[in-house]
Parts: sequence; C-alpha cells; structure tokens
Amino acid sequence: MSVSPSDTRLSRRTLVKGMLLASAAPLLAACQSEYYPKHLQPLPTSLKLKMDRLAMAETDPIFMRIFKEEGDLEIWKEGPDGRYMLLETYEICTWSGELGPKFQEGDRQAPEGFYTITPAQMNPNSSFYLAFNLGFPNAYDRSHGRTGSHLMVHGACSSAGCYAMTDEQIAEIYGLAREAFEGGQRAFQVHAFPFRMTPENMARHATHEHFAFWAMLQEGYQHFELTRTPPQVDVCDRRYIFNAIAAEQFSAAEQCPDYTMPEPIATAFQAAQAEHRAAFEVALADLQPAGVTDTLITGDQVVVAETVQPAASPAAVEPTVATRTPVLAPAPVPPPAVEAAAAPAPAALPVAPPVGETVAAPAPVAAPPVTEAAAAPAPTPVVEAAVVEPASQPADTSGFSARAGDLFDGLFSGN
Repeated sequence: MSVSPSDTRLSRRTLVKGMLLASAAPLLAACQSEYYPKHLQPLPTSLKLKMDRLAMAETDPIFMRIFKEEGDLEIWKEGPDGRYMLLETYEICTWSGELGPKFQEGDRQAPEGFYTITPAQMNPNSSFYLAFNLGFPNAYDRSHGRTGSHLMVHGACSSAGCYAMTDEQIAEIYGLAREAFEGGQRAFQVHAFPFRMTPENMARHATHEHFAFWAMLQEGYQHFELTRTPPQVDVCDRRYIFNAIAAEQFSAAEQCPDYTMPEPIATAFQAAQAEHRAAFEVALADLQPAGVTDTLITGDQVVVAETVQPAASPAAVEPTVATRTPVLAPAPVPPPAVEAAAAPAPAALPVAPPVGETVAAPAPVAAPPVTEAAAAPAPTPVVEAAVVEPASQPADTSGFSARAGDLFDGLFSGN
C-alpha cells in the first residue's frame, strides 16, 4: 500500500497536534481552576491527601480554635471514631486590639469566647476576599451589655477588630467550611482564646484584669482537650457552662437551673481540673519573686498584692557599720549611757591643745570627737547581733501555695 506525501504530512500534523495538546493539559487545568468563583475553589491537593491519610472525608464536620498570643488558627476535623483530629494550623496574618474580650462597638478589639457559625454567616462577596461572621455578640456578650457588629475571620491581611488571614489561607478555610456544610453539618464552633490555656500561661497572666474571664474560658478549653469533641456551650447567670444537661431552658441573664454533666465527662473533667490547679499553683509560686504574693477573686476582678521585700535583706548583703548604726541607734541608747560617763576620759584632752595654744577653753570643742570616741568603743558584736537577727529572717513563702489554692478554688472547681 502506497502512502502519498500529502498523507504523510497529515499524519505528522496530527501527531504534533496531539503532543501539543497533551503537554498543554496541565496548563489548561491550572487556568481552568483560576476561573472558579473564589468561594467555590476546590481544596488543594495536598490538603486532600492529608485527609486521606487521616481517613477523613472532605465533607466531615469541622471545628476551629483561635489563639491570639500564639497567632494560630486551628482547623480540626472529625475522624472515623467521632473524635476530632487536628488537620491544619494557619498562622494568623493579623488580629486587632490586645489580649482580652471585646466590649463595645469601635474599640477595634477582636472577640474572645465561644461562637457558632452557620451557612448564613458565610460571605462569598466580602470586600476582604472571603469571610465568615463570628456572630458577635453572642448570648454571653449580650448579657454583659457588649456591642459590636461584623466581626469576621476574613482575608486581605487587614484587621479592624477581626482576625485576618491571607487570601490563600481564607480560601482553604472557607472551602473546608463549605464542604462540611455540604456534608450536612448545620453549624460549626469557633473558640477564640487569648492564649493556649495551660497552667503555666494562666499563672503568667494571673495579674491581668481579665484573669477571671479567662479562667472561665479555660473550662471550655479543658472540655475539648479531654473529649476531642466540641462541647455543648450554654450561658446562664451571665457565664458560660459546658456539656450541661438540665430540665429547664438556660437563660443567659438568669440564674442557672439545676443541671448535671454526663458522668464520664464530669469525672474526667474534675480530675483534669484538679491536676490543672495543682500545676497552676506551682507555676504561680515560681512567679512569686516577680511580684505575685496573693490573689483575691471578686466577681470578674482579680486583686493582686505585690511582693514587699524585707527591709533588712540589703543590710545582710552589705554588712557595714555605717548602714547598721542608724538602724540600731535606738537600741544601744541604754548601754552607751554607762559608757558615756567613762567616755570623757582624759585621753581626749591632749588632743585639745594642738587646736589652739592661746585659749585653753576651747577644749570643750573636742566634744564632737568624744561622740566619735563613744561610737568607736561601741561593742561591735552587739551591732552585729542586732542587725543580723532581722536580716536572717526568710521571706514568708511557706503558706503561699496553700493560700493560692484556697483563693483559686472557685475558679478551677468546675462548678
């Protein structure tokens, strides 16, 4: 069978065209992904592979935690056993304000607390690329008269009371939430903390004005750490409670009704809080030289007494007569009275003539030297004993941990 030159040219053209299309396929796919609406962008392949390794589906429920001080936003996802596993930690680009809760509209403070996100709070048309509304103020915030609106987690790395991520990060976070909602999750929780609520961090911030508020947040932190499932969060008596079961409805501003906690959770929680409190007291005692001596809880306020160092301690470090004599002046008064009579010994009179030969009367001018002479014979052992005695008294630290335990009992009791 003969092949004409035109057929040969056609075959070559077909082959070259096919090779060009094959080599361009990845580029076409990449371009195609850029044309997805930003809120519908597929999850990155690397994230999908990670979920495969953890036996997670893209549509499994999610849970988020935010830590201001560390600058972390965590995404947790439900695993095969129903417990949540950490999927990804994103570095927060920026957050607004300082450590502590938001109080009022315009204070440019990023919220802290427990918030619930529904599909209605997702914003695909945000001016900050993509966003979701935290739902501030929640029931707790409203019970305390706190105000604010449009507090978001969003992109654009710019914040005025929000938690801002990069556009690439918020696209992934938004995509994970979108897939979870499509899988049937009706709402997911976001827990916003000032820092990781470890005993050491709590002790380090024990003097902060918001410590009592943070001690309450720590209970919610502890519930998740124990169970690895987002706790049920309610509000009554103007405080958060967790995994509570009651016959009556909870009302944020009214007294809490009688409620219980599932027995396995209650037992584990009480044990964990006791361990936390013990570690907290140790950490707090270690910080005593830095100024913490006592703490009193009154409502949402924490009153801290500063350390007063013993006045005699410096004298013990610098044992000089010059510094001791003024301190001990009142004590030696009686003994010198006896020695004072002997002090005007004639030994001092020979010193007077050299002062002036014309008049002998100026001899009394030597009275000042008598003072020196009287001071010189003062028994040094008496001075040493009197000064060393108060200096040797150690700072009273024996009962510090016990007092801290009593004072913080209410915070870490789990009530």
